[in-house]
Amino acid sequence: MKRMKRHGVLVTIIIGVVITVLLYPIIFINYVVDGESMEPTLHDGNKLMVNKVIYDLQEVDRFDVIVFHVNKNEDFVKRVIGLPEDELEYKNDRLYVNGKYIEEEYLEPYKKEHGDAFYTEDFDLQEVTGTKKVPENSLFVMGDNRNNSLDSRSFGFIEIDQIVGKVDLKYWPLEEEQLVTVP
Repeated sequence: MKRMKRHGVLVTIIIGVVITVLLYPIIFINYVVDGESMEPTLHDGNKLMVNKVIYDLQEVDRFDVIVFHVNKNEDFVKRVIGLPEDELEYKNDRLYVNGKYIEEEYLEPYKKEHGDAFYTEDFDLQEVTGTKKVPENSLFVMGDNRNNSLDSRSFGFIEIDQIVGKVDLKYWPLEEEQLVTVP
């Protein structure tokens, strides 16, 4: 009886490994962070596992960390701040979406390190994009390193179809291995 159980467990493990090996390239892509725009969340050289199919199953959420195509040769990793139809404003280092304050918990430890200076400079969507609301099928994205990030404040909105996927896991360096969680 014990021999049968061991055999069943071994077969299950082998099937699981085969399925993982076959499905991994369909579901995930590896990505290496290039630059400092997502510090302190992600650092230059971090290796990420990006889920390519998640947005076929669910909508993009505010604060998701995503990889998207900037052009044919370049991808960026940024955090989603504005969703379609959102009105955005930063005032006194606080994010307001559609007039309501939205806490950015992931930035709190770094705001404290930043001292008295604002971590995110004041702006509203109209100032930086020329439009009052995020357009349909578009997103407003920002890096977590607000003072050193090329993001939607500079290049405008991204189209949802530019998204490569959602960052699920930071797996290198090993001592920093973690699920990239967002509030």
